[in-house]
Amino acid sequence: MDFEFSAEQDALRDSLRRYLQNHYSFEQRRAVLRSESGDNPKAWAAFADMGLLGLAIPQDMGGMGGTGIDILLAMELFGEHLALEPYLATVVLGAGILRDAGSPAQRALLPHVVAGEIRLALAHQEPQVRAIDGIVRTQATRLADGGWRLDGHKAVVLGAPAADYLLVSATTRTGQASVFMLERATPGLRLHAYANHDGQRAADVFLDNVAVPADALVGQAGDGMAIVERALQEANAALCCEAVGVMDALNRQTLEYLKTRKQFGVAIGSFQALQHRMADMTVATFQARSMALLVSARLHVASPAERARLVSAAKAYVCQQARFVGQQAVQLHGGMGIADELITGHYFKRLTLIGQTFGDAQYHLGRFSATLLETEAT
Repeated sequence: MDFEFSAEQDALRDSLRRYLQNHYSFEQRRAVLRSESGDNPKAWAAFADMGLLGLAIPQDMGGMGGTGIDILLAMELFGEHLALEPYLATVVLGAGILRDAGSPAQRALLPHVVAGEIRLALAHQEPQVRAIDGIVRTQATRLADGGWRLDGHKAVVLGAPAADYLLVSATTRTGQASVFMLERATPGLRLHAYANHDGQRAADVFLDNVAVPADALVGQAGDGMAIVERALQEANAALCCEAVGVMDALNRQTLEYLKTRKQFGVAIGSFQALQHRMADMTVATFQARSMALLVSARLHVASPAERARLVSAAKAYVCQQARFVGQQAVQLHGGMGIADELITGHYFKRLTLIGQTFGDAQYHLGRFSATLLETEAT
């Protein structure tokens, strides 16, 4: 497989790297964390100007028509700089669902997403239910006028506090899930916003007798789980790429610390045992990047069965390596490794949250094993 980046991809990566280096320092990020919104509108506008918000959207829908490798380049750099903007929620999940299953009227919103004028969020996860287990307790009842009434509770909806539209999964009387697109100001829709441990914003979404018109349905009634599963596969691939960016930055941070921290009159990086740890962290990151590259390159061309197998394999492996790198980095820094004043702890928190988002390593190992058994059975 050819892993050489094109000239356009190199230019995109260089432009984003320069912007983040100049406008997304650790102190600038901490200032954004303390703000009411929890993200930087100027950064979002800059991402729109660079075309980043249209990477996952075809050109005939107003986007850039990018590939999985384009998303990889962006997500790696977002991970390296711990970007707080809801790129995953809006571009990968929300825009991805409208791209794949939206009606013409719903897809007409995509150019506004590309321009940075509209943000989206997927409200699928529910309390005490895995987000990817296919269980949806939120109810959708058909109304006499052809519309729908939604009732339920969605938990830890990423990007919801800043979203203009929510894509909500709900189960109809037939027992099948469907997806509905709701405006943030829809009567009966209530959000309880908060910051996650890594600083990114999420919300619990409460739906109490929420009436939506018939054209709020995304795709066909009963196709909701297929729509959501495809979106979550793309999100997990993107999270693998982000984790690699975090791991790479954490390795550099740790190596610099080993070179400057002295004990017994010498830099602790001169101790062979710590050099071995640093080497293991570097190898783990290279191996994780290989898996992220593989799933990014194959995601949009693989069959559904192969896609599910690739995503679970990548997520399980990258999560394992990310946990190893994060724990080693914190140990090598000592107690200050988890201090808020040092970026190391922020990297560690982000890696931990990535490992728990849309299925942890253990879950995806189980899914990967199941796909292998299904392949042997056929």
